[in-house]
Amino acid sequence: MTETDAVLAANLEFYRAFTSRDFAAMDRLWARKAIVLCTHPGWIPLSGRSAVMASWHGILSNPDAPLVMCHDDAAYLYGEIAVVQCEEELTGANLAATNVFTKEEGEWRLIHHHSSPILMRETPRAN
Repeated sequence: MTETDAVLAANLEFYRAFTSRDFAAMDRLWARKAIVLCTHPGWIPLSGRSAVMASWHGILSNPDAPLVMCHDDAAYLYGEIAVVQCEEELTGANLAATNVFTKEEGEWRLIHHHSSPILMRETPRAN
């Protein structure tokens, strides 16, 4: 398995934990040594592991939490940091997401998740 494959597998595990509402799996995916950050759609930015994990606990313990599917995922590696851009599909909404991973104890661990609604599909022109 290449490092790109490993990052994409970690990213898919994030969405598996989300959809199955598996807090223990979600907790294992987030870094323990690096500072972690998260911005859920419509929320203020969260920083620090306790705040981020509390947010996930609240989301995953909510029986009305949306089911989410990830597609069009692409990984970009920068040494010990990897960025995955993807689209999240929820019932009635599509979100653009960025997930940032770091290598921690030989495993790719999340250090940042940000998703926001997709309001337009056109690609802006480069200047």
